[in-house]
Amino acid sequence: MKKQLEILLERLEDVENPSVAEEQYSTPPALAAELLILAFLHGDIANRTVYDLGSGNGILAIGAKLLGAKEVIGIERDRNAIKVAIENSQKLGVEVEFRRCDVRTLHARGDTVVMNPPFGAQRKNRHADRAFLRKAFEIASVVYTIHNAGSEPFLRTFVHPASILRFPTSFSMRRRFWFHKRDKKQIAVDLYRMNL
Repeated sequence: MKKQLEILLERLEDVENPSVAEEQYSTPPALAAELLILAFLHGDIANRTVYDLGSGNGILAIGAKLLGAKEVIGIERDRNAIKVAIENSQKLGVEVEFRRCDVRTLHARGDTVVMNPPFGAQRKNRHADRAFLRKAFEIASVVYTIHNAGSEPFLRTFVHPASILRFPTSFSMRRRFWFHKRDKKQIAVDLYRMNL
């Protein structure tokens, strides 16, 4: 099931001219499939209302719909990314609603949030992950997210008293910006399932 989902997600187009300041790194299909199958196996996707915060090209949102989510809403503030996400959802024949909105101003309720938030690595974007985490728990009691390896102590403090499950994995990052030295780099990350 995971491999089949990954193959479908590999067909999606990426966002052209991504913003380094906004940390627009596309979630690799293998990592997206891993997160989504984890959520599916925990009963958090099928027949649920799922929000994807910072949806980018729509990979997590589209994957959630492919796995039987009742309703999927992708939240993204980049107009170009939304255009690509809509085209991607049409390509795979799934209905996903994409809204142009800053996550901090979103008012919504759902069952599950999936996201690959900015890690806050860029000076201008410090602590961006915190805004995503706050909003995720305003929307739903179950959140799946990707963070740098070693983030668990921070998350345990920041989202206390949430129950946290950590799944170590890697992020296969392709050369995307001018400062990248290699065509591909593996970055240690963790997938998290958090629930209140």
